[in-house]
Amino acid sequence: QVHVVESGGGLVQAGDSLRLSCAASGRTFTSYAMGWFRQVPGKEREFVAAIHKTGGSTYYADSVKGRFTISRDNAKNTLYLQMNSLKPEDTAVYYCAAREGWGLRTNRDEYDYWGQGTQVSVTS
Repeated sequence: QVHVVESGGGLVQAGDSLRLSCAASGRTFTSYAMGWFRQVPGKEREFVAAIHKTGGSTYYADSVKGRFTISRDNAKNTLYLQMNSLKPEDTAVYYCAAREGWGLRTNRDEYDYWGQGTQVSVTS
């Protein structure tokens, strides 16, 4: 299995940028496709972005397309989420998740391992 830990959250103003990191340990990082999700209190956890095991393909939620970029450094066992042009509605706890398998998935139930989350707050 793999253990993932998020970092990089914080309080920023609208229009600012932030980069989240997710450090993985345990089983070989390249065994997992990875994703980012986010959750606001009282709402379901929603998909943000996903990346293939090799990093060769990515997929984004419409709400973040063109503003967020998911990437991974397999040599460093680390997943990233570069967030630009942040909006107040991006405020949430952001979670890193890993799934065994080849395809990109948007359904949280298809992910096997989760981090504890990191808070991102965007003020207007």
